[in-house]
Amino acid sequence: MDTKRETQIERQIEKVKRDLTALGNLRPGSLSTQYNVCGSPGCRCKATPPEKHGPYYQVSFTRKGKSSSKFVRKEDLPAIRRELKNYESMKLLVDTWIELATELSNLRLKRDRA
Repeated sequence: MDTKRETQIERQIEKVKRDLTALGNLRPGSLSTQYNVCGSPGCRCKATPPEKHGPYYQVSFTRKGKSSSKFVRKEDLPAIRRELKNYESMKLLVDTWIELATELSNLRLKRDRA
């Protein structure tokens, strides 16, 4: 019975690996929309009600303990959103792989002790 489950887990791991390689470009972080106020007196952004400048798009992320953010051009938004989504998918797939690999290891240790 355990051998059957081992084979099943091995197939699931192979599928996770295929799914990972099919993801495409990855980008960690989150996308936000910014509206800014400038320093020019009499500008529309200082009116009542204010008409702020923007929207400006920004990706913020932390990598290797260092926080960073980068502005994104409007025409690049579709690609950036796809890369952010791919990154989230990658994290889920890796978590699945770890869970499966742990279960497989436990089954093999149990089998080898018997």
